[in-house]
Amino acid sequence: MFPERFSNLPAYAFPRLRALLETHAPGGPVVNMTIGEPKHPFPDWVPQVLAGAVDGFSSYPANDGTPELLQAISDWIGRRYRASVGPERIMALNGSREGLYNAAMALLPETKAGRKPTILIPNPFYQVYMIGAISVGSEPVFVPATRQNGFLPDYRSLPAETLDRATAAYICSPANPQGAVATRGYWKDLLNLAEKHDFTIFSDECYSEIYRADPPVGILEVAEEEGADPERVVIFQSLSKRSNLPGLRSGFVAAGPQGAARLRQLRAYSGAPLPLPLQKVAERVWSDEEHVVENRRLYQEKFAEADRIFDGVPGYEGPEGGFFLWLPVEDGEQAALDLWTATGIRVLPGAYLSREVEGEIPGKPYIRVAMVTPKEEMAQALITLRNHLYA
Repeated sequence: MFPERFSNLPAYAFPRLRALLETHAPGGPVVNMTIGEPKHPFPDWVPQVLAGAVDGFSSYPANDGTPELLQAISDWIGRRYRASVGPERIMALNGSREGLYNAAMALLPETKAGRKPTILIPNPFYQVYMIGAISVGSEPVFVPATRQNGFLPDYRSLPAETLDRATAAYICSPANPQGAVATRGYWKDLLNLAEKHDFTIFSDECYSEIYRADPPVGILEVAEEEGADPERVVIFQSLSKRSNLPGLRSGFVAAGPQGAARLRQLRAYSGAPLPLPLQKVAERVWSDEEHVVENRRLYQEKFAEADRIFDGVPGYEGPEGGFFLWLPVEDGEQAALDLWTATGIRVLPGAYLSREVEGEIPGKPYIRVAMVTPKEEMAQALITLRNHLYA
């Protein structure tokens, strides 16, 4: 016997891509531009910090995060968002995906006003949002995030009945995959909507430190300016993209006092805390901005290179943040297959990040291209891609 709620899941994006491509030979040297795995250097002092803390592997790690790590994160939130969030409202994560899933488990009720709850999800989306909704028995409501609405979901357009049943809304800014950034006005409108219909905002801001010019506004700073209920907002962050440390598996969740207590309680039963030496590295990394500035500079060079290469391509829009290109094509799956068999370049069909709603799959006419390889290699691959798909 297996749980029925997971019986209709499509294959995850990357196994699905392997099934599409790997019965065909690549048409050239393989260049993988599918997964958002940063390849820029991480800080050169990380090995020394890790070596100095290696004795910590002999002890069970602090479940919620060491006091020093939580203070470092609290200080970073204060510097970055001008928001006051004490260590007691923060929990270290074994990768932000853990928190994005478990927040639904820890914080969302089984019913709302006697009815099955809804959870609002942008479409396309990071797939853990959907699994979190399904796991708690809620109805996932996929809301288009398309060119027409600036690639951010317009939750205000939903029927009042759907909003009244909502217990949470996931939002990602800068958005994965489109790179759109929520404005101060967007956050204010979402906070007002959440207050009116009594739901929680799960704000995934893992790409917040990669941007073109101005730092993306975060929901914490707007919530503090607006005097919003601290329990209304839960944010998720990570060192994977900010600091090029995806293998560290270090992130955090910050919530209101009650939400943080519930997250910690669930973690005590079911969580997998970060080993102490890795927490020591994370503490140091959150306290340093010099490497983040350099990392951002490298991505800004890549933004400029992509803009130059795709100048004049109909429908091209460079991302405001993050490190993905969201490129328009006729059919993303066919384009990915053609590109692979003709050139060896590997990209992700946008449909694999979307769900069909009323016959429409918002990601279908796109491919997602990760700009994580070295700039020269990336530029050559993008030129090849442009010449093959847009000639």
